[in-house]
Amino acid sequence: MFRRNIIVSAVVLLLFPSFAQADWIWTPETGRFINPKWEVKPTPADQLEYAQSFKDQGNCKKAIDQYRRLLKSYPRSKEAPEAEFYIGQCLEKLDKPYDAYKAYQMVIDKYPFSNRSAQIVAIEYNIANHLLENKGRSKWAQVALGSDDRVIEILNKVIKNAPYGKYAAISEYKIGLYYKEKGQYQDARDEFEKTMNDYPNSEWAQAAKFQIAMADTARASDAQHEQKVSSIALDEFKDFVKSHPDSELTPEAKEQMAKLKDMKAHNDFIIAQFYQKQKKFKAARIYYQQVVDNYADTPWGYKAQTMLKTLGE
Repeated sequence: MFRRNIIVSAVVLLLFPSFAQADWIWTPETGRFINPKWEVKPTPADQLEYAQSFKDQGNCKKAIDQYRRLLKSYPRSKEAPEAEFYIGQCLEKLDKPYDAYKAYQMVIDKYPFSNRSAQIVAIEYNIANHLLENKGRSKWAQVALGSDDRVIEILNKVIKNAPYGKYAAISEYKIGLYYKEKGQYQDARDEFEKTMNDYPNSEWAQAAKFQIAMADTARASDAQHEQKVSSIALDEFKDFVKSHPDSELTPEAKEQMAKLKDMKAHNDFIIAQFYQKQKKFKAARIYYQQVVDNYADTPWGYKAQTMLKTLGE
């Protein structure tokens, strides 16, 4: 038998000389040629160490290949979740944040008792936050932010993974900021309300209350003569200032209140002018008077007073 194996080996090497150059070895145990470079190590610990050696050298692609071999050959080993975790780290280094997130999430989904879970939630939040802060500027953002809003997917997963954890409230809040920046004000408002309702004792509840008023202000600015929305926003800012007089956001809330009052006064003044041009002087006086009574501290208050004198109070 041994002699026959030697003969077979010699014949194969003569017919396929590339085998010899590629370090192929005949193994009597298996009855076939193997290449040690392509074989998985005899234990998951050895395979993990082998994969780590490539990661330490900065060869992330080779490391990922070896980690995946470990996962395929030893899926139930204690080294498996570690391999999946290190795949995520390698993908981050390769500027593939969304793929990295999926690898990290795989650890939580497949190995829920891994001691990496809390660390992974923090990493996933940091990936999403990095994308939000560098949207439109970084290569990461260009890769990960598309029409499918992957950053929202990551933040929602952070919340789901640890609904009462350190990053849940801020993730909910930042989803609202993301929608607000995209001009999806109702979606933004809904997320800010979730932040207030689900995490009322967090520091982000106060900021969410302020952002609800900001979202309504933006909605009012987008819709011409949208008096109802601007009134809601004004009331929300008033409530915020009353509830949080010492907040660092209070000065900005007061500025927004002044802008809203000016906008509402301007709208009423325009309506008064419309009726005046239509020679409906009674209706014009009502609106001019409304500006004087409610917005005397705006420039439109003085203008409305002047127009009332012209029409004859």
